[in-house]
Amino acid sequence: MSPVFQLTDRGPVQARIERLDHVALTVSDVDAACAFYAQALGMEPVTLAGERRALRFGRQTLHLREATGGDEPRARHAAPGSADLCFVTEVPLDEIAPHLAACGVGIVEGPVERPGAEGMLVSIYVHDPDGNLLELSNEIASIKVL
Repeated sequence: MSPVFQLTDRGPVQARIERLDHVALTVSDVDAACAFYAQALGMEPVTLAGERRALRFGRQTLHLREATGGDEPRARHAAPGSADLCFVTEVPLDEIAPHLAACGVGIVEGPVERPGAEGMLVSIYVHDPDGNLLELSNEIASIKVL
């Protein structure tokens, strides 16, 4: 059981999370991950404080952690190829597919319709060099998930 911290005179206060800032992705080779995500998905490789590497897209970042690295803290069972991430894009998937093929990235599944956080998505699925499953999605604006 984790400790409860007294944050106000009213007693414990629930966090009420508002958004995700970043996700840490464990990879076998940070340079290879940067090259893949930049070339295939257009993300921007950046170096953060402490020489940490990340990929920037929109308002978020993927922080890259080498599987053999010693940076702490980290997930208990962090391993390359264990992530399943969904990225939303406004670029139509039928325009993305030829670019992925030119980059040597095969489509595993799709296009298929699936529920997302704010409504229905049409998605294609690919793997990154470590085998992480990446869902690339367009929002279907006319259908909302309750």
